[in-house]
Amino acid sequence: MALVAYNDLDRRPESTGRSSSRKVIVGLFVYVLALSTLTVVTYKQLRKPHGRWQLPSRRIISAFLETVDITSSTELKKVRSDASVKWQRPAYHFQPHKNFISGPLYHMGWYHLFYQYNPNSAIWGNIAWGHAVSKDLINWFYLPIAMVPDHWYDIKGVMTGSATILPDGQIMMFYTGNAYDLSQLQCLAYPANSSDPLLIDWIKYGGNPILSPPPGVGLKDFRDPSSLWKGPDSKYRMVMGSKHNNTIGCALVYHTTNFTHFELLDEVLHSVPGTGMWECVDLYPVSTKNTFGLDMANHDELDVKYVLKQSGDEDRHDWYAIGTFDPLKDKWYPDDPEMDVGIGLRYDYGKFYASKTFYDPSKKRRVLWGYVGETDPKKVDLKKGWANMLNVPRTVVLDPKTQTNLIQWPVEETETLRSKKYEEFNDVILQPGSLVPLDIGSATELDISASFEVDGALLDQTLEADVEFNCTTSKGSAMRGVLGPFGVVVLADAKLSEQTPVYFYIAKNIDGTSRTYFCADESRSSKHLDVGKMVYGSTVPVLTGENYNMRLLVDHSIIESFAQGGRTVITSRVYPKKAINDAAKVFLFNNATSISVKASLKIWKMDGAKLYPFPL
Repeated sequence: MALVAYNDLDRRPESTGRSSSRKVIVGLFVYVLALSTLTVVTYKQLRKPHGRWQLPSRRIISAFLETVDITSSTELKKVRSDASVKWQRPAYHFQPHKNFISGPLYHMGWYHLFYQYNPNSAIWGNIAWGHAVSKDLINWFYLPIAMVPDHWYDIKGVMTGSATILPDGQIMMFYTGNAYDLSQLQCLAYPANSSDPLLIDWIKYGGNPILSPPPGVGLKDFRDPSSLWKGPDSKYRMVMGSKHNNTIGCALVYHTTNFTHFELLDEVLHSVPGTGMWECVDLYPVSTKNTFGLDMANHDELDVKYVLKQSGDEDRHDWYAIGTFDPLKDKWYPDDPEMDVGIGLRYDYGKFYASKTFYDPSKKRRVLWGYVGETDPKKVDLKKGWANMLNVPRTVVLDPKTQTNLIQWPVEETETLRSKKYEEFNDVILQPGSLVPLDIGSATELDISASFEVDGALLDQTLEADVEFNCTTSKGSAMRGVLGPFGVVVLADAKLSEQTPVYFYIAKNIDGTSRTYFCADESRSSKHLDVGKMVYGSTVPVLTGENYNMRLLVDHSIIESFAQGGRTVITSRVYPKKAINDAAKVFLFNNATSISVKASLKIWKMDGAKLYPFPL
């Protein structure tokens, strides 16, 4: 939700009055925030831009607060200190102070995150837009809720959207509203004052909804408008996720000249049979020569490829493909049809969904953010008082070596959380079947950089091994193959009764070539019986002369794993009972039967990010 593009604007839609979200939030914060926070937030929320004041509507507040379960909220406060679940809250991954998540833009020196948020519960429902700001994408200030479901066209939820930032500083926010019958309608909102760096007050366009599902498209198959960009004919383009004939996922294309009236093109941007409903469609350029980011205004630039991404509603994965975009025909074509969107590459092979990129003009980079859900029962989320988080933001570039995949890497600001000193382990020899503990103390908040060297001669001598291997269908790290697995075990207790290994597995083909897999094994991650315990992973290119390398971001109940500089990424959610706090340990292991591995690591302890209400 809520991403950025820099474009021109011919004129701004006519305003019909301030959104009632500001009014509703006063009453809501009575139950959500402490009294001290309530005082300053209410003051800011009631103040008009020009010094005028407006009291909140009692009718609107009463109607909205009727949905709040006060008893439930009180009970959550009581159980939130339960040590059995309290430890799971991440230290440096973004979350709201409680409940749900999603999306970003950059404005006047601040990164803005608008996220889907249920003010009333830790589980789905009553979706509003939370709002937070940051100077560095790591440390955040919470702001008052930006928009709430208070009109017929979004009464069942203010859902996913995208932002378009204009050269004169104005901002257009297009989003999907869920109506009473859950039909998906596209709506427009914009800040009451674009010169406000914090963008606190938002206005919903009086002519909403601006788009309804077109003929032939299901009422619930029409969502997630993209950022807009200007084409060579000076018309603006917007892409929308959909499907047709029930199984053919596609991206619709709209043209507009005034941002309130849109024309649907006869042909889709792209479609792929058998992929089902496409959500959160994203189209953006990547340079084939440089590693800085591009926005859609660069469509005339040479040496550019275009990434098309969709979130598959049926399989809940984020798929992408690399190809070319024809700005005259508004058509996208994959470089490799066998690796098309929905059947080829994924951003992340673990728990990761509904992502979107935005262009960061301050550092000329494209940043990716996704939604990392829970795999524990809802009753536990209610006990925690919160659910879900966002990944650490990642930069996205085209792999300069392969030119066939993306490179994802944690933004450089992540390293500001590293401890000044780090533990270093050099040239640790891992014989077949070996396990080596690494004494680093508490191991719940870590940044690990690991490199593994395999005997190349021995690798070449191995003729055929595990031709049919696949991470997800394997027995995980417990199985023993000729050339793997080997890697790092994190969030493990001393007796390894709980453990989450992240590892490489080398498979040799009949013709002597090799394939390398990067996997994360949750099968023994927890003694709990009712949590997800998947084995995640996929292949990863390892080029001639490269060692096998990985980077792991460990943060209590989430592990983000990056292989070969970010060619393949896996996000894991784990829920240990024993391997928590000071009991969490780190190990190196080599479960291969025929090769020795030499490992070198640097391990930093990570500080927590700062997440506070903004001192209005």
